[in-house]
Amino acid sequence: MPEMLDLSPAADRMADVLENIDDAHLDRPTPCDGMPVRVLVGHVLGLSLAFEAAARKDLGFADSTPSPGTDALPTDWQALGRERLDALRRAWRDPAAWSGPTRAGGLDLPGHIAGLVALDELVVHGWDLAVATGRSYACTPFEIAACTVFAESITDEQRDAGGLFGPAVPVADRASDLDRLIALTGRDPAWSPDGS
Repeated sequence: MPEMLDLSPAADRMADVLENIDDAHLDRPTPCDGMPVRVLVGHVLGLSLAFEAAARKDLGFADSTPSPGTDALPTDWQALGRERLDALRRAWRDPAAWSGPTRAGGLDLPGHIAGLVALDELVVHGWDLAVATGRSYACTPFEIAACTVFAESITDEQRDAGGLFGPAVPVADRASDLDRLIALTGRDPAWSPDGS
């Protein structure tokens, strides 16, 4: 049986990040090139549905790729975000979610890999949205370690092909584990919305 990961802290943290975003933040840039806050929020809403479906092995739904989102958000997007993230967390509490094949983002994946990708999406995009809106961000060492193992598994060829992550960014030897993870995803850990 593959190891189950607890997605609850990351899902709760993401919901808190969403609830602290206001209308003044929605057009701010994020560390994801070409994706302002509103588009990244839309992506989070979509990936929450997609990875919940992947946990339930709802392959008809999970066959669709979660889009980066659009400029239009539903008026109740913060409440909807918490609702979807709660459903995501509950779905991945089922041991059956972690075994056997599933589908997410248009890709066939083993269940335990899909769960790890879901965790990575929550942790990294949580950081993206927090820094874009001027909030501090911290996650557990366990989450960082699990996501780092996943990020390290992405080859240079996959990065160069424009896959999930861009080329890794160099960091100082004294960088925190979170900064090392963020750099492995192709983001500058010192990124700020004003470019400083």
